[in-house]
Amino acid sequence: MPHPMITQDHIDAFQTDGVVLIKGLFADHVDDLRAGIDQNMVEPGPFAAENLKAGEGGRFFDDYCNWTRIDTFRKVIETSPVAAVAADLMQSNTVQMFHDHVLVKEPGTSKATPWHTDGPYYFVEGQQTVSFWSPLDPVTDASLRCVAGSHRWPKPVLPTRWLSEENFYPNPDDYMPVPDPDAEGMDVREWSMEPGDAVAFNYGILHGARGNTSKSRRRAFSLRLVGDDARYVERPGRTSPPFPGHNMTQGQRLREDWFPVLYSR
Repeated sequence: MPHPMITQDHIDAFQTDGVVLIKGLFADHVDDLRAGIDQNMVEPGPFAAENLKAGEGGRFFDDYCNWTRIDTFRKVIETSPVAAVAADLMQSNTVQMFHDHVLVKEPGTSKATPWHTDGPYYFVEGQQTVSFWSPLDPVTDASLRCVAGSHRWPKPVLPTRWLSEENFYPNPDDYMPVPDPDAEGMDVREWSMEPGDAVAFNYGILHGARGNTSKSRRRAFSLRLVGDDARYVERPGRTSPPFPGHNMTQGQRLREDWFPVLYSR
Protein backbone atom coordinates (compact mmCIF):
# COMPACT_ATOMS: atom_id res chain seq x y z
CA MET A 1 0.00 0.00 0.00
CA PRO A 2 1.24 3.54 -0.70
CA HIS A 3 2.25 5.80 2.14
CA PRO A 4 -0.86 7.47 3.67
CA MET A 5 0.24 10.85 2.28
CA ILE A 6 -0.38 9.66 -1.29
CA THR A 7 -2.60 7.37 -3.34
CA GLN A 8 -2.03 5.05 -6.26
CA ASP A 9 -3.20 7.90 -8.48
CA HIS A 10 -0.20 9.97 -7.34
CA ILE A 11 2.14 7.11 -8.19
CA ASP A 12 0.54 6.52 -11.60
CA ALA A 13 0.70 10.24 -12.43
CA PHE A 14 4.35 10.44 -11.43
CA GLN A 15 5.25 7.39 -13.50
CA THR A 16 3.34 8.62 -16.55
CA ASP A 17 3.72 12.40 -16.47
CA GLY A 18 6.91 12.68 -14.40
CA VAL A 19 5.31 15.28 -12.12
CA VAL A 20 2.58 15.35 -9.47
CA LEU A 21 1.35 17.65 -6.70
CA ILE A 22 1.34 16.31 -3.13
CA LYS A 23 -0.69 18.40 -0.74
CA GLY A 24 0.74 18.94 2.74
CA LEU A 25 3.86 16.81 2.39
CA PHE A 26 5.90 19.18 4.58
CA ALA A 27 2.95 20.81 6.36
CA ASP A 28 4.22 19.76 9.80
CA HIS A 29 7.71 21.11 9.06
CA VAL A 30 7.08 24.56 7.59
CA ASP A 31 8.40 26.45 10.62
CA ASP A 32 11.58 24.37 10.70
CA LEU A 33 12.19 24.93 7.00
CA ARG A 34 11.61 28.66 7.32
CA ALA A 35 14.10 28.79 10.19
CA GLY A 36 16.59 26.82 8.13
CA ILE A 37 16.25 29.21 5.20
CA ASP A 38 16.73 32.19 7.52
CA GLN A 39 19.95 30.62 8.79
CA ASN A 40 21.05 29.72 5.26
CA MET A 41 20.65 33.31 4.05
CA VAL A 42 22.55 34.73 7.04
CA GLU A 43 25.25 32.06 6.75
CA PRO A 44 25.40 31.15 3.03
CA GLY A 45 27.40 28.15 1.92
CA PRO A 46 30.13 28.02 -0.73
CA PHE A 47 27.62 27.52 -3.57
CA ALA A 48 25.30 30.41 -2.71
CA ALA A 49 24.38 32.65 -5.64
CA GLU A 50 22.52 35.85 -6.42
CA ASN A 51 20.75 35.34 -9.72
CA LEU A 52 19.99 38.85 -10.94
CA LYS A 53 21.85 40.98 -13.44
CA ALA A 54 22.68 44.61 -12.71
CA GLY A 55 19.56 46.73 -12.82
CA GLU A 56 17.10 43.89 -12.27
CA GLY A 57 14.83 44.54 -9.29
CA GLY A 58 14.27 42.38 -6.23
CA ARG A 59 16.48 39.54 -5.05
CA PHE A 60 16.78 35.94 -6.25
CA PHE A 61 18.94 33.93 -3.83
CA ASP A 62 19.74 30.25 -4.07
CA ASP A 63 22.05 27.86 -2.29
CA TYR A 64 22.43 24.09 -2.04
CA CYS A 65 24.14 21.24 -0.17
CA ASN A 66 23.64 22.69 3.31
CA TRP A 67 21.72 19.93 5.08
CA THR A 68 24.81 18.58 6.82
CA ARG A 69 25.48 21.94 8.51
CA ILE A 70 21.95 23.28 9.05
CA ASP A 71 20.34 21.04 11.64
CA THR A 72 16.78 22.08 10.88
CA PHE A 73 17.15 20.86 7.29
CA ARG A 74 18.59 17.56 8.52
CA LYS A 75 15.72 17.17 11.00
CA VAL A 76 13.09 17.63 8.29
CA ILE A 77 14.83 15.25 5.88
CA GLU A 78 15.15 12.54 8.52
CA THR A 79 11.75 12.87 10.27
CA SER A 80 9.31 13.89 7.54
CA PRO A 81 7.54 11.30 5.33
CA VAL A 82 9.38 12.52 2.24
CA ALA A 83 11.74 9.54 1.83
CA ALA A 84 8.94 6.97 2.17
CA VAL A 85 6.80 8.92 -0.29
CA ALA A 86 9.76 9.11 -2.68
CA ALA A 87 10.16 5.32 -2.57
CA ASP A 88 6.53 4.88 -3.60
CA LEU A 89 6.66 7.48 -6.37
CA MET A 90 9.90 6.10 -7.82
CA GLN A 91 8.84 2.48 -7.23
CA SER A 92 12.19 1.94 -5.55
CA ASN A 93 13.23 -0.24 -2.62
CA THR A 94 15.77 2.30 -1.40
CA VAL A 95 16.00 6.08 -1.29
CA GLN A 96 19.32 7.91 -1.13
CA MET A 97 19.94 11.54 -0.32
CA PHE A 98 21.37 13.61 -3.18
CA HIS A 99 21.13 17.23 -2.12
CA ASP A 100 18.98 20.04 -0.77
CA HIS A 101 18.34 23.39 -2.47
CA VAL A 102 16.96 26.72 -1.24
CA LEU A 103 15.47 29.29 -3.64
CA VAL A 104 14.19 32.66 -2.43
CA LYS A 105 12.53 35.33 -4.55
CA GLU A 106 11.93 38.50 -2.60
CA PRO A 107 8.94 40.76 -3.42
CA GLY A 108 9.26 42.58 -6.71
CA THR A 109 11.62 40.05 -8.32
CA SER A 110 10.39 39.96 -11.88
CA LYS A 111 13.08 37.56 -13.10
CA ALA A 112 11.73 34.13 -13.96
CA THR A 113 13.62 30.95 -13.16
CA PRO A 114 14.75 29.88 -16.65
CA TRP A 115 13.35 26.72 -18.21
CA HIS A 116 15.80 23.92 -17.51
CA THR A 117 16.15 20.22 -16.75
CA ASP A 118 18.09 19.24 -13.63
CA GLY A 119 19.44 15.90 -14.82
CA PRO A 120 22.13 17.11 -17.25
CA TYR A 121 23.75 19.24 -14.52
CA TYR A 122 24.11 16.25 -12.19
CA PHE A 123 26.62 13.41 -12.14
CA VAL A 124 23.86 10.87 -11.63
CA GLU A 125 21.69 9.01 -14.14
CA GLY A 126 18.72 6.71 -13.67
CA GLN A 127 14.97 6.52 -14.11
CA GLN A 128 14.34 6.40 -10.36
CA THR A 129 14.90 10.03 -9.41
CA VAL A 130 12.70 12.63 -7.74
CA SER A 131 12.89 16.29 -6.76
CA PHE A 132 10.46 17.83 -4.27
CA TRP A 133 9.80 21.58 -4.54
CA SER A 134 7.92 23.00 -1.57
CA PRO A 135 6.96 26.65 -1.07
CA LEU A 136 7.04 28.05 2.46
CA ASP A 137 4.75 30.92 1.50
CA PRO A 138 1.43 30.77 -0.38
CA VAL A 139 2.15 30.92 -4.11
CA THR A 140 0.06 31.55 -7.19
CA ASP A 141 1.91 33.36 -9.97
CA ALA A 142 5.38 32.53 -8.58
CA SER A 143 4.71 28.79 -8.52
CA LEU A 144 6.78 26.06 -10.15
CA ARG A 145 5.94 25.17 -13.77
CA CYS A 146 6.66 21.69 -15.17
CA VAL A 147 6.24 20.22 -18.67
CA ALA A 148 4.48 16.89 -18.25
CA GLY A 149 6.12 13.97 -20.04
CA SER A 150 9.36 15.82 -20.82
CA HIS A 151 11.33 13.20 -18.86
CA ARG A 152 10.63 10.86 -21.80
CA TRP A 153 12.05 13.12 -24.52
CA PRO A 154 14.68 11.36 -26.68
CA LYS A 155 17.46 13.89 -25.92
CA PRO A 156 18.25 15.84 -22.75
CA VAL A 157 17.73 19.60 -22.70
CA LEU A 158 20.87 21.72 -23.05
CA PRO A 159 22.06 22.89 -19.61
CA THR A 160 22.99 26.58 -19.47
CA ARG A 161 24.26 29.06 -16.90
CA TRP A 162 21.40 31.13 -15.54
CA LEU A 163 23.10 34.53 -15.58
CA SER A 164 25.45 34.38 -18.56
CA GLU A 165 23.14 32.06 -20.57
CA GLU A 166 26.25 30.22 -21.80
CA ASN A 167 26.32 26.48 -22.40
CA PHE A 168 27.19 24.56 -19.25
CA TYR A 169 29.17 21.91 -21.17
CA PRO A 170 30.82 21.75 -24.60
CA ASN A 171 29.24 19.75 -27.44
CA PRO A 172 25.76 21.30 -27.47
CA ASP A 173 24.82 18.91 -30.28
CA ASP A 174 24.47 16.21 -27.62
CA TYR A 175 21.42 18.08 -26.29
CA MET A 176 18.20 19.58 -27.58
CA PRO A 177 17.85 23.39 -27.40
CA VAL A 178 15.87 24.81 -24.50
CA PRO A 179 12.33 25.07 -25.85
CA ASP A 180 9.69 27.72 -25.14
CA PRO A 181 6.87 25.60 -23.67
CA ASP A 182 4.30 28.40 -23.77
CA ALA A 183 4.96 29.31 -27.40
CA GLU A 184 5.06 25.64 -28.42
CA GLY A 185 1.82 24.72 -26.66
CA MET A 186 3.33 22.13 -24.32
CA ASP A 187 1.46 20.56 -21.42
CA VAL A 188 2.64 22.88 -18.62
CA ARG A 189 1.50 21.88 -15.13
CA GLU A 190 1.28 24.65 -12.54
CA TRP A 191 -0.55 24.82 -9.22
CA SER A 192 -1.49 27.37 -6.60
CA MET A 193 0.14 26.02 -3.45
CA GLU A 194 0.02 26.44 0.30
CA PRO A 195 3.10 26.29 2.56
CA GLY A 196 4.20 22.67 2.91
CA ASP A 197 2.62 21.44 -0.33
CA ALA A 198 5.14 19.88 -2.71
CA VAL A 199 5.55 19.25 -6.41
CA ALA A 200 7.38 15.98 -7.05
CA PHE A 201 9.12 15.66 -10.41
CA ASN A 202 11.62 13.44 -12.17
CA TYR A 203 15.13 14.84 -12.82
CA GLY A 204 14.30 14.72 -16.53
CA ILE A 205 11.34 17.11 -16.31
CA LEU A 206 11.69 20.52 -17.94
CA HIS A 207 10.68 23.15 -15.40
CA GLY A 208 10.95 26.82 -14.46
CA ALA A 209 9.15 29.38 -12.33
CA ARG A 210 7.62 32.77 -12.86
CA GLY A 211 9.02 35.89 -11.25
CA ASN A 212 7.63 37.09 -7.94
CA THR A 213 5.94 40.41 -8.61
CA SER A 214 3.80 40.15 -5.47
CA LYS A 215 4.35 42.03 -2.21
CA SER A 216 5.24 38.87 -0.28
CA ARG A 217 8.29 36.60 -0.27
CA ARG A 218 8.49 33.30 -2.10
CA ARG A 219 10.71 30.93 -0.17
CA ALA A 220 11.07 27.40 -1.49
CA PHE A 221 12.85 24.32 -0.19
CA SER A 222 13.79 21.63 -2.69
CA LEU A 223 15.05 18.14 -1.97
CA ARG A 224 16.64 15.81 -4.54
CA LEU A 225 16.59 12.05 -3.93
CA VAL A 226 17.55 8.97 -5.95
CA GLY A 227 16.45 5.33 -6.05
CA ASP A 228 17.72 1.85 -6.86
CA ASP A 229 18.90 2.40 -10.44
CA ALA A 230 20.73 5.73 -9.94
CA ARG A 231 24.42 5.53 -10.85
CA TYR A 232 27.36 7.91 -11.08
CA VAL A 233 28.03 9.15 -14.61
CA GLU A 234 30.91 11.17 -16.02
CA ARG A 235 29.96 14.55 -17.49
CA PRO A 236 32.05 16.63 -19.93
CA GLY A 237 32.68 19.31 -17.34
CA ARG A 238 32.17 20.45 -13.76
CA THR A 239 28.78 19.33 -12.51
CA SER A 240 26.35 21.27 -10.32
CA PRO A 241 26.64 20.49 -7.45
CA PRO A 242 30.30 19.66 -8.04
CA PHE A 243 30.95 17.48 -4.95
CA PRO A 244 34.74 17.71 -5.37
CA GLY A 245 36.87 14.76 -4.32
CA HIS A 246 34.10 12.16 -4.40
CA ASN A 247 36.35 9.51 -6.09
CA MET A 248 33.42 7.65 -7.66
CA THR A 249 33.73 5.86 -11.00
CA GLN A 250 31.39 5.44 -13.95
CA GLY A 251 28.43 3.18 -13.16
CA GLN A 252 28.98 3.15 -9.40
CA ARG A 253 26.11 3.54 -6.95
CA LEU A 254 26.48 6.83 -5.08
CA ARG A 255 28.74 6.38 -2.05
CA GLU A 256 26.57 6.04 1.04
CA ASP A 257 28.86 7.94 3.39
CA TRP A 258 28.24 11.08 1.32
CA PHE A 259 24.76 10.19 0.06
CA PRO A 260 23.15 8.21 2.88
CA VAL A 261 20.24 5.81 2.48
CA LEU A 262 17.23 7.56 3.99
CA TYR A 263 14.74 4.75 3.47
CA SER A 264 14.81 1.04 2.75
CA ARG A 265 11.87 -1.31 2.40
